[in-house]
Amino acid sequence: MKNLFSNIKGDVFGGITAGIVALPLALAFGVSSGLGPAAGLYGAIFISFFAALFGGTSTQISGPTAPMTAVSMVVIASIIAVHDGDVETALPYILTVFILAGLMQITLGLLGMGKYIKYIPYPVVSGFMTAIGVIILITQILPAIGYYPKEDTDLVNSFKPQAEEVILENILKEEAGEGILVLENFKETITRASSVSQEDMMKEAKTLAAKEASGVLGAFKVFPRAIHQINWLELALALATILIIYGFKRITTAVPSTLVALISVSAVAFLFKLPYRRIEEIPSDIPTPNLEIFSQFSITSLTPYVFTALTLALLGAIDSLLTSVVADNMTKTKHKPNKELIGQGIGNTIAAIFNGIPGAGATIRTVVNINSGGKTKLSGMVAGVLLLVVLLALGPIASEIPAGVLAGILITVGIGVMDYKGLKAIPSLPRDLKIGPLKVSSEVIIMLVVLVLSSTWNLVYAVGIGLVIASLMFMKKIGDLTAERSDVKSLLQEKAWKDEANFPVNLKEEVFIKHIKGPLFFGSTSDFQQLASQIPTTANTVIIRTGRMQYMDQSGLYAMEDVLVDLRKNNINVLFVNLLKQPRYMMERIDIIPDLIPKEHIFTSFDAAVQWTKENVEDKH
Repeated sequence: MKNLFSNIKGDVFGGITAGIVALPLALAFGVSSGLGPAAGLYGAIFISFFAALFGGTSTQISGPTAPMTAVSMVVIASIIAVHDGDVETALPYILTVFILAGLMQITLGLLGMGKYIKYIPYPVVSGFMTAIGVIILITQILPAIGYYPKEDTDLVNSFKPQAEEVILENILKEEAGEGILVLENFKETITRASSVSQEDMMKEAKTLAAKEASGVLGAFKVFPRAIHQINWLELALALATILIIYGFKRITTAVPSTLVALISVSAVAFLFKLPYRRIEEIPSDIPTPNLEIFSQFSITSLTPYVFTALTLALLGAIDSLLTSVVADNMTKTKHKPNKELIGQGIGNTIAAIFNGIPGAGATIRTVVNINSGGKTKLSGMVAGVLLLVVLLALGPIASEIPAGVLAGILITVGIGVMDYKGLKAIPSLPRDLKIGPLKVSSEVIIMLVVLVLSSTWNLVYAVGIGLVIASLMFMKKIGDLTAERSDVKSLLQEKAWKDEANFPVNLKEEVFIKHIKGPLFFGSTSDFQQLASQIPTTANTVIIRTGRMQYMDQSGLYAMEDVLVDLRKNNINVLFVNLLKQPRYMMERIDIIPDLIPKEHIFTSFDAAVQWTKENVEDKH
């Protein structure tokens, strides 16, 4: 706690500045998520404070971010759809998933997994980040032009027949749960069906209409309808916001252009009493925990969302630790990755309990904090407190913000979050993969697969598929490289290593030397297994040089065992030279050593192995 107050002036100013930058984004991300601006503000308050307090990066400012919001949006939409569009009923289940994600982050930190996050391939991250930008950009076009599917009467009416089917199906499920057999008691079904009001029918139809227009593909589907129903005032507010955000940056970066756009456009719309659409009301009370989360907790209800929660946890971890690296470079410090994951997990867990959306370390806000003088955890805590003060003091005023302004802010966020560095590199990446007659870059394929699947299908599954493809590509490359470097050739054909130059000429036909120049794992075992068949018929001894075989997995272990068994059947002696610790440990576990390779056949130097051959290998010439 001593270091916490070592830079009070700089931390307070840095925290206030970062909090001001975070305010419009928190409101916008809350609206985009589907839970409303208050949820974004709650998330920013609690994540910023507790992630800073318990985290491992002193200058990190955390809160809702574009990637976390995009995934949260999918979670929220799917759970609300299951609950027939009733947000209040769905909310405890949504928040439980967010809590689960936070707890997973804490677990990752406790297990020391922070140092492994960096191994996620760049093409997967690049494709995902660009997809996030595409999703936010395209889905915000509809609110930017003032189109809301639930308010499109013709669209809603077209879903009435489907709404009727859904309601009837729900009635049948309800009766099945109560043990009522429809064929025996169809009057009960008719009674329940007749009690459905037109209001219920319209509510279900609106839910279906909103679902039809959700996501990138949904936005494209309804865009032809939307273009004929443009609200020119909403469009003007969104465009004015976008122009100010980009234009004000050219004048100065001392004041956040997003905040300038939010205040100026909102003020004009309010003072001139324009008939604009307002965002949802933001409560000005102190946030209270949502205890329904715990009363409705169920393992069964969470099971379908475990993978989604894990994706949120991993995404938040990547987002936060990348920002931590940026902070390290700016401050010349070193963050603690596992502690940072624990802090982020605590922040997300507490935020969810208080109805907030999840978040992560935010690069722009962290940079603003550092440039404004922030040096310790106090700066992130101050940012959270500032947002709480704004909530309590300015809640009613913030409720007057036009929806078009937040749509404009989100469009600039979508444009900014895309990975242009990765996109620009596409033409220059090496074409290392052959598909039919075409040669393409495997990294470009991975990036495009993640980008397309994330944008048009499912963010969660797209990342999983991208990781699988990237892993397979990596394994193939390493396997090919290992096989190429460890080419199985006789000593007469292969270029000898320096210390093999003086190998006795009279023993070259009797002794076969094999170089293993890399890890022996499942990607490289197929070539190694050909060893026995490629040994000259004149050879009765094989020297396997393992000094560069740093690692052996289970596949490599059993491949080695098979080769040694074959060689033993052919009465061929095998000598190991410079066997490293990990492969030796693996071979001792299943008794390859000493059953197939006696300890006296393991040498620490090539010269020692040569001496053994001179003494034990018979010269047939």
